[in-house]
Amino acid sequence: MIKVGDVVSVLDEPISGKVISVEGNEVTIESNDGFDMMFSVNELVKEESDNLIVPSYEEVQKNLQQKEIFKKKSKKKILKPKERSVPSMEVDLHIHKLVKSTKGLSNHDMVTLQLDTAKRQLDFAINKRIPSVVFIHGVGQGVLKEELQYLFGRYDNIRISDADYKKYGLGAMEIYIIQNPRN
Repeated sequence: MIKVGDVVSVLDEPISGKVISVEGNEVTIESNDGFDMMFSVNELVKEESDNLIVPSYEEVQKNLQQKEIFKKKSKKKILKPKERSVPSMEVDLHIHKLVKSTKGLSNHDMVTLQLDTAKRQLDFAINKRIPSVVFIHGVGQGVLKEELQYLFGRYDNIRISDADYKKYGLGAMEIYIIQNPRN
């Protein structure tokens, strides 16, 4: 039932306002624009605007912050896809990484020790089905690098390339182990 003082909206028009008089089926409203207009009761809808609670700016901000915290907590950690450039295994062949002291070792003994370590680590990687290995040989005069290339050249199921320049510079090579070689 519409009565004087109610806030109403017109059904098929974008007009709303306050009821100023009701005479039978005829209702006069003062629109929000300040005009007096007459409508039939069945053309109007009573608004329940008196019951609306308008929150303060502080309450809105507080609720938004809680929503952000909730959103952040609910997100699951996104796992990055496996990076292709990261090797599965690194072998540092610098002599000081292999022995405590080089005292009493000739250059030939040191290169032999480094090559034996490289062969043993490569065989381990092949047996454990590790897809790639980076051998860090250092720059130096290139003797160890040449010997490693000769050693790795005797394997059928590997591919040799320079390791990531950004990470290792010129002192490393990466070996890709072909797991299922085609005959």
